[in-house]
Amino acid sequence: MVLWWIGNVILLVVILPVVIYLLNRVLAALERIRRATDDILGGGVALIGELTPVPAALAITDTTVREISVGAVRYAGSVAKLLG
Repeated sequence: MVLWWIGNVILLVVILPVVIYLLNRVLAALERIRRATDDILGGGVALIGELTPVPAALAITDTTVREISVGAVRYAGSVAKLLG
C-alpha cells in the first residue's frame, strides 16, 4: 500500500507536469497553425475580390491582339510587295 502512495505521488509530482507542459506546447502550435490558416483564408478572399475584373480585361486584351495582328499582317504584306 505504501508503494501505491509513492507511485501516486510520483505521478502527481513528475509525470503530470510533464504531460501538461507537452500539451501546452501542442496547443500553442495548434493556435499558430489556426492563425496562419485564418491569414491564408483572408488573403484568398481578398484575392477573389481582385480577380473579378480579369475576364473583362482578357476580352479587351484578345480584341487588342486581333487588331494588332491584322495591322501586322497588312504591314508584312506591304513590305513583301516592296521587296518582291
